Amino acid sequence: MGYKQLSLKLPPDYSPEQLRYKAAKALHIRDFSFQIMHKSLDARKKNAIHWEIRLLVQSPEIKGGEPEKQAILEIPYKKRKQKAMVVGSGPAGFFAAYVLQKAGLQTTLIERGTAVEKRSREIEIFEKTAVFQPKSNYAFGEGGAGTFSDGKLTSRSKRISLEKQFILKSYVEAGAPEEIEYLAHPHLGTDKLKQIVENLRHSFENMGGQMLFETQMTDLRVKNGRVTAIETDKGTMEADFFVIAQGHSAFETYRMLMSRGIGFHTKNFALGSRMEHPQELINQAQWGVKKLKGVKAAEYRLVSPGEGGHPVYSFCMCPGGVIVPATAYENTNIVNGMSRYLRNGNFSNAACVAGLNMNNLLHREVSAPEVLDWLEKLEQSFYQYSSGYSAPTCSIKDFIRQKETSANKETSYPMGVVQAPLWELLPPEISNAMRRGLKDFIRKMKGFEEGNLLGLESKTSAPVQVDREKNGLCSGFQNLYVVGEGSGYSGGIVSSAADGIKAAIHIATS
Repeated sequence: MGYKQLSLKLPPDYSPEQLRYKAAKALHIRDFSFQIMHKSLDARKKNAIHWEIRLLVQSPEIKGGEPEKQAILEIPYKKRKQKAMVVGSGPAGFFAAYVLQKAGLQTTLIERGTAVEKRSREIEIFEKTAVFQPKSNYAFGEGGAGTFSDGKLTSRSKRISLEKQFILKSYVEAGAPEEIEYLAHPHLGTDKLKQIVENLRHSFENMGGQMLFETQMTDLRVKNGRVTAIETDKGTMEADFFVIAQGHSAFETYRMLMSRGIGFHTKNFALGSRMEHPQELINQAQWGVKKLKGVKAAEYRLVSPGEGGHPVYSFCMCPGGVIVPATAYENTNIVNGMSRYLRNGNFSNAACVAGLNMNNLLHREVSAPEVLDWLEKLEQSFYQYSSGYSAPTCSIKDFIRQKETSANKETSYPMGVVQAPLWELLPPEISNAMRRGLKDFIRKMKGFEEGNLLGLESKTSAPVQVDREKNGLCSGFQNLYVVGEGSGYSGGIVSSAADGIKAAIHIATS
């Protein structure tokens, strides 16, 4: 039995039979099996869009060759009496707890929000009634903010290959399609993620892990550089190790951690609005046709130098998706993007954001508590402008011209829009940079000026970063780890989950 790698080009709507026929013809063999190793869409030439597919072929008709031996993440298991407490059930928190339990620690995972089934129902009620649910919203609840997103599984980090492999394998075991292990741009979609996070929870509990919902951490007990317990709204909980994965939206948790001596400093982050277009317009611009059989929906990634030292870029593009009210608190108004696995909605959306450094913006040294206060006031100002959760909106053309006209009100956003001069609601430095960036985007994509801008996008990443060691251990503490997006060291599902896994491995090997 021999092995050989093979690269093929196939049309967007190829069939399994076509794939097998081309492989057989290329290798001049008949009896074989294969595994897809990598698959990516090449759309650089609109008249020749195709899939690039790499196969590992196994056949008695092939001489020699061996499949590459893949290294796997080693989780050191042994029976232990030590207890671990993990706060937050987003990707970082869940995978930290999952690995700790696999390593033999008695692990409890607490989540301030609700289980995903209840969370889904209450989000639906919020969108219909505008009655905010503090424990069931797009920010807080089982799976974190990532559960209600496009579910992108890409990561630019090159130092997490073993962790990424473990994460993707875990998702597949929990019901994700196997394609996520080989697609160049894998995604799950909210509809699949909701079931996957529930299945993963059952796996964690079947191993002996404990998961407590609607349980919010309110304080830490600290003695001589060690956390001895956490206070919650359900009582005091003791453990030997503590992993905090609060996410980037839990401002009161940030403030409590700072008050207990955990160091934080400001970091660069980004602000802007959501861009929305008819999906067929984006398909036409990217592919030259309104629909392409065999591919769900066209994506884009756009960048611009912006203006005044504020680079502008698209972020978290959701093809065939919807814009959602992603506020974490009742008196704030922010938006985010979400899509389902099929990406078959009528609209596409993506953030258009400009990077900023708070020290440069305010021309002084800004502390971590100050940047939280500044950002919170901005998010509250959008709520005040709309008197609720309607999204302030204007056309891309109006934003560039700084002239308010009657924009197209067709949108995927479920809670209504209100006409607004968005260029005045955002900080002027951000508006100026975005105006330059949008002009660049229009030059790059035909028809891009026909879109709208909606609301405030303020959660591309955390505005602060914890002082910690490489393994996630907080500086000055012996048993406290802050990980994931809330740490300021990761962003997105995969890199956040990997951050949690690394902390768990450090605990298990210490």
